[in-house]
Amino acid sequence: MAGVVVVYFSKFGARLYAHEKATLFDVAAMIARLKGCEMAGSYDAAYNHADKIFFVPDDTLVLDEASSLDIRSADDLFGGVVPHPVVKTKAITHQLVSGNAYRPEGWSPIFAQRVQGAVLRGYTAFSTHDARIAASRLLTQGAVRVKQALRDGGKDQTVIKRIAELDELLETLSVETIATFGLVLEENLRRVTTLSVGQVTVGGLKIAHHGTQATVANNKGEHVYGGSLLTCVRGGWEALNRLPMSPTIRLGIAQARSYDRAANKVPGFLVSRRNYDVGQGLDGEGQWRSGVFEPSWRSGGASTAELAALTAFANDPSLQVFEASTVKDFGRARAAPRHALIHFEGDDPDDGPILRYTMVMRALRQAA
Repeated sequence: MAGVVVVYFSKFGARLYAHEKATLFDVAAMIARLKGCEMAGSYDAAYNHADKIFFVPDDTLVLDEASSLDIRSADDLFGGVVPHPVVKTKAITHQLVSGNAYRPEGWSPIFAQRVQGAVLRGYTAFSTHDARIAASRLLTQGAVRVKQALRDGGKDQTVIKRIAELDELLETLSVETIATFGLVLEENLRRVTTLSVGQVTVGGLKIAHHGTQATVANNKGEHVYGGSLLTCVRGGWEALNRLPMSPTIRLGIAQARSYDRAANKVPGFLVSRRNYDVGQGLDGEGQWRSGVFEPSWRSGGASTAELAALTAFANDPSLQVFEASTVKDFGRARAAPRHALIHFEGDDPDDGPILRYTMVMRALRQAA
């Protein structure tokens, strides 16, 4: 046997909704079929298997935890490994308000400098004092979006227009969490399109992709991530660059690659699945802007589409371009299209009624 594939729940990972957990197990099952391995379910610390274990973690792993699992290279997992907990968050994206500002172990001013041309105007703050300074500077140019660094999918983000609104928000947040993981304060964009740009490698097969994300209302009426439509190409970044695309998408890909190059220079960083959310829209002064919102070095909302593409490329060597979409549809009486791969359908105990599925859109034997 070539080995086994397991789902691993990190001790640093956030609590998952039931539909997120079900989709993660589907990701692992798709990888097992792709690699010709056994899908062995959840990892157990006492798990003893003679074959090589391939991990599908729920979160980006920190180096010490990865080492304890004998994860030594990007071939050992679907996701990524970083040297410190703060590095897996969007808090690494922006500079601090001053050279003397507090920062936790692992936060790098060098990284923030390297990605400055690929991101929006903004700051990272690890204290309420620094958050107020950052907001006062950014508010002179328009509304500011405050992001809790550990959250993803557009969750726990607040748009403020006055310092008083920031103070109200800060009263609800843990000082310890801010000090450990940070707050991101960034110029707020209107009429936003969010691109997904990434590269994935599994079992020696590599794809790259670009696509757009959908925003939907969940069962509470909150605007959250609702799925992605991806165009995937056989090969890596250079193959992606050869595809025909608009100048705005090409800029987004260039910014994602710049961010990725900076990440690859971080000591202890290794990754097999990388995705960058790139926001494009109008700033507070009406100027069009583009920049990386955040990285994702773990299984994400678009991963089932990525794996559908990898599987198609593995099954058909002549295939060059593959389009697929992932969908999160909240509410009752939802129905998936024919031939959809359904990951979850029903009532999530914490997130309410939801339908999640993946659809193959188009397969091309050459780039259009």
